[in-house]
Amino acid sequence: MTGRPGRTGRGAGQGSAGDLLELVRSRRAVTRGALQQATGLSRATVGQRLDRLFRAGWLREGAGGPVDSPLGGRPSITLEFDDEHAVVLAADLDTRHARAAVLSLSGEILAEHSGTLVVEDGPDVVLGELGGWFAELLEKTGHGAEALCGVGLAVPGPVDTETGRVVQPPIMPGWDGYDIRGRLSRALTEHTGAAGAPVLVDNDANLMAYGEQRTGYPGCSAFVLLKVSTGIGAGVVVDGSVFRGIDGGAGDIGHIRVPEGAGALCRCGSYGCLAAVASGGAVARRLAEAGVPAASGSDVRDLLASGHPEAVGLAREAGRRVGDVLATVVTLLNPGVLMIAGDLAGTAFLTGVRELLYQRALPRSTAHLDVVTARLGEQAALVGAGAMVVEHLYAPERVEERLRALGV
Repeated sequence: MTGRPGRTGRGAGQGSAGDLLELVRSRRAVTRGALQQATGLSRATVGQRLDRLFRAGWLREGAGGPVDSPLGGRPSITLEFDDEHAVVLAADLDTRHARAAVLSLSGEILAEHSGTLVVEDGPDVVLGELGGWFAELLEKTGHGAEALCGVGLAVPGPVDTETGRVVQPPIMPGWDGYDIRGRLSRALTEHTGAAGAPVLVDNDANLMAYGEQRTGYPGCSAFVLLKVSTGIGAGVVVDGSVFRGIDGGAGDIGHIRVPEGAGALCRCGSYGCLAAVASGGAVARRLAEAGVPAASGSDVRDLLASGHPEAVGLAREAGRRVGDVLATVVTLLNPGVLMIAGDLAGTAFLTGVRELLYQRALPRSTAHLDVVTARLGEQAALVGAGAMVVEHLYAPERVEERLRALGV
């Protein structure tokens, strides 16, 4: 997980150890000479600050060998971020299923586990169980608690990222305002002995968008991901950063009111929401009413995979309804990529989206738009959660306090 494209960070250019690390991580300056040029610092000062980063174990000499120095003289040794000095834990909660993983600092998934976790069982039960999963994963990869630097959690609801608490989540009963960070930290301590590792929480669509944009479309300055599973949500990445709105509510398009849903009751308690007529849960209900066994978005996914004709027809209809709403999203944000993900992300749904999107949006808004399906699949939120933790911990403004805590 290298630095975000174009990111400068708070205080970048001031020449702190964090600024130097950011320059190396982003590959904008990978030699001592290049760091001197970028920061204006003396050779001795650059050397002193790099020495602290080496002692912390965060930097290493590059494997590529010496390169010509921008300041002339002898070739310089390249520097690189040491992505092996710690690991990150990440988890992605869905309504009835979850995935968890250990990731390297560069975003490689080292070990993964998936299984049944029902969010309606409540946060105390779910997060306690997740702590056990994390312990097994660390053991599987041979990492002790001391190797853990942070935890990232994706949840299917709006999140106030300052507090890590979900805010009025329609499909997470019992989670509103709950101290997720505190409970997961206690579960980690109980199961692994790890104490003090920061826990970061964000909406699943946000983290899916972040993971997909960073790995597949790093040059796209306006990226939108739509997740259609039990509910509907969107993640937006602008200039390399997740756009969350004022309090984490950005992207909650599943609760936009649509005329054809006037009589449909949504799980949020309102009538007429897009999710009530076009989500995986809505399609499952219509299939069940027609005598087809389906109770969730994952059931619809399985039916679509088998080519079930009624499921295919309903998925395409749902795609058209979503495409109608996305025409406004595309007109407002003018993204370069619109990615469809989740249980309904297949040919039928995508066809429906394209039919209405291109019909309703102005040609100017879609002239440079790619409408695609997810690349990372079920691992997208895990990769995004890991990236969120790494960007948080190694941000220039946070590096100095962490170095002091390490005694370097």
